Amino acid sequence: MPIPATPYIWFNGKLVPWEKATVHVLAHALHYGSSVFEGIRAYATPQGVAIFRLQDHTRRLFDSAKIYRIQIPFQPEQIDSACREAIAANNLAKGAYLRPIAFRGYGEMGVVPKIDPPVDVAIAAWEWGKYLGTEGESEAVDVCVSSWQRVAPNTLPAMAKAGGNYLSSQLISMEAKRLGFAEGIGLSTDGTVSEGGGENLFVVKDGVLMTPGLAHSVLGGITRDTVMRLARELGLEVRECAVPRELLYLADELFFSGTAVEVTPIRSVDRITVGTGKRGPITERIQQAFFGLFDGRTADKWGWLDFVDMQAKPRVAAAG
Repeated sequence: MPIPATPYIWFNGKLVPWEKATVHVLAHALHYGSSVFEGIRAYATPQGVAIFRLQDHTRRLFDSAKIYRIQIPFQPEQIDSACREAIAANNLAKGAYLRPIAFRGYGEMGVVPKIDPPVDVAIAAWEWGKYLGTEGESEAVDVCVSSWQRVAPNTLPAMAKAGGNYLSSQLISMEAKRLGFAEGIGLSTDGTVSEGGGENLFVVKDGVLMTPGLAHSVLGGITRDTVMRLARELGLEVRECAVPRELLYLADELFFSGTAVEVTPIRSVDRITVGTGKRGPITERIQQAFFGLFDGRTADKWGWLDFVDMQAKPRVAAAG
């Protein structure tokens, strides 16, 4: 499904019409993958539209840029404000998906040019449904273990949410979809479980919640962190640890987490049924706590909801 166009995209400090937010074909990022980005969701809550963990996402954007020595020409507070502005200007009162991106733009050609290209920053916002196509919280997906491994820790830094890193994700996901699965799971170079093509992974076994640690080539997901905090609030034992492949087949429950997928149950791996073949009780409890943040069932004791002033006047760039 094409991205639904909205009136404006925030681009280098101002709102511009959707169709005017363009870059040169010789932009460095297009040729060498030198971009960092975020995926952020905003939800309609009883108190208004709220962006979920906005400051945490912005901090990770700047952390990713730091790893790749990309100098973002704005302060974190300006990016936070721009995200709110993109929601309000496009009147996304029902919630939205936000895509901030910073990338090396048009300048000198070369892997590492003598003069750094300018860094461009854009933030788009639009309505987006469930990433894996499941519209109900109880619906689970079928996945496979990919023949493609995740990147080794000393090749590409998995903790950076960088555009070039997602070539690995594309191989994992494309293979899975070609074989009839909703998503693929990549293994680390040591053969233990890493993560999905674009999601973190959680395993439930004997009441314990496990997830691969950061040393296993996983992105430090914001939703991953949310799930672990909510699970501990529910009294569950949470372990960040090495997960052997065969535990995927023996697990009582499995689920993905991520901004796009939120919390999505997994019903089978490599055609082997997980647990009872449907969403398990611990996954359901975590989903209830997670989605409860947005309908008031779960108290936002962490200050994760950043509310948007939908009446704010947009600063639209002059035509020309």
